[in-house]
Amino acid sequence: MAAGPITGTIAGFVLRTARESIPRTQSAMAEALGVDLCTVQGWESGRRPLANMRAGDLLGLRRRLAALGAEVSVVGMLDAAMDADRIIGATLNRTDGPHPLSEWVHTRDTAHMLAWALTGARPPSLAKIPHRRRRGPASDAPLLAPCDRAAFFGELRTMAEAAPRTDPQGVLLHRQALYLTSYDMTSEAVAWTAQALHARRDVLGRRGWTPQWAEARSTATALARLGDPVPLLDFIERAIAGDDAGEAANLNYWAYWLGGTRLPQSDDLFMRDRQLTGWDPVMLLRGLTHGLHEAAGYVDLYAHTLWALLTAHPWLAQASGVLACELAGRTERLLDGGCISERSRRELSTVNYVLRDRT
Repeated sequence: MAAGPITGTIAGFVLRTARESIPRTQSAMAEALGVDLCTVQGWESGRRPLANMRAGDLLGLRRRLAALGAEVSVVGMLDAAMDADRIIGATLNRTDGPHPLSEWVHTRDTAHMLAWALTGARPPSLAKIPHRRRRGPASDAPLLAPCDRAAFFGELRTMAEAAPRTDPQGVLLHRQALYLTSYDMTSEAVAWTAQALHARRDVLGRRGWTPQWAEARSTATALARLGDPVPLLDFIERAIAGDDAGEAANLNYWAYWLGGTRLPQSDDLFMRDRQLTGWDPVMLLRGLTHGLHEAAGYVDLYAHTLWALLTAHPWLAQASGVLACELAGRTERLLDGGCISERSRRELSTVNYVLRDRT
């Protein structure tokens, strides 16, 4: 178990990255913000968590950072960083009340912040932000200490096993905790996670939309992360392709995952909306396009989702010519590479044709 409270480390690191993107020293930043140096140092170290600030003060800090010239993509990650801090803090410190993983469906940005702290993997959204050379032992990532990482993953496994699956919050806690265990790549942890995921193969075998659809999707994607792509291919074939409710759920989930839904969702029921309301198709196309080259084990899910999105909204190819050209180039490279499934080849060929035909 962690030696002390861990509450604001990730958000503090993001704030430091924002400051360095201007660039400003801690002293200069304190002067610009009208606070003392100890306050800035406390924010960046996590000793004074940003999440503890009054809402108005936090809003003012964001606006001031933007006015000072901080990188917009970094400032935009503060919410996700505070979410990730809350998840880690609640897990390591065993806080009372509902666990954050049972309260809302987290997004890709939150997952990337968690991965940054758990594995050291730099979020793709920060890929263009140059690394600042730092003096002394300062870290290049908000990486948890090995003992804290081990404790965090151990608690996740306990929660995943103990979570009740008789209500939406218990189901949500189970699937999100189990998915996050796939970030632990130690040999024993991989074996435990694979066994736990394979124990849920019953949900993977169900066709079309079911109340367990989101759990099956998380199970399949987590297995893909661990190097087993077959369950994800089967999930696409059984639970998405050719089923209107499954296709809608997939698009709704992607839109939410990529940050395109205005309000956070407290459970998975929003995925059932067959009218595909509440999100912008252009935003989803942009997110899928920009993430396609990073897809690795998820390329088949990306390919099918792009095909379904352009089938539902064929006008998208004309809505943004630059984006359509970028996607066409990426699909052509995948088609030329030969490392995709036959389904993905057919669907990406259709996507490429639609893009070329309408632009």
